[in-house]
Amino acid sequence: MAGKNLPMREALRHALMEEMRRDERVFVMGEEVAYWQGTHKVTRGFVEEFGEKRVRDTPIGEMGIGGVAVGAAMAGLRPVAEFMTINFAFLALDAIVNHAAKIHYMFDGQ
Repeated sequence: MAGKNLPMREALRHALMEEMRRDERVFVMGEEVAYWQGTHKVTRGFVEEFGEKRVRDTPIGEMGIGGVAVGAAMAGLRPVAEFMTINFAFLALDAIVNHAAKIHYMFDGQ
């Protein structure tokens, strides 16, 4: 891949695929990322290679996707949450700003 000019979605696809091959803790989730292969086809062929356990379709609920990603990361997994568009991604900020960033203090470091 070095030295090649790729469209952004292909670069993302290759990088994500490489990381998923390298680390079994990495998984991708989002609306229609499994069999429909995502809005921009970034996850094309992922279900066939990595299976349904690591390529997860989610309900339409960006706040929930963000919350699951935060929880999975806290449990030692490496989630990649895909959002269809940036305006929907902003809905997940609550999980990051108000939960992930503060949880250490909310539970006294436990």
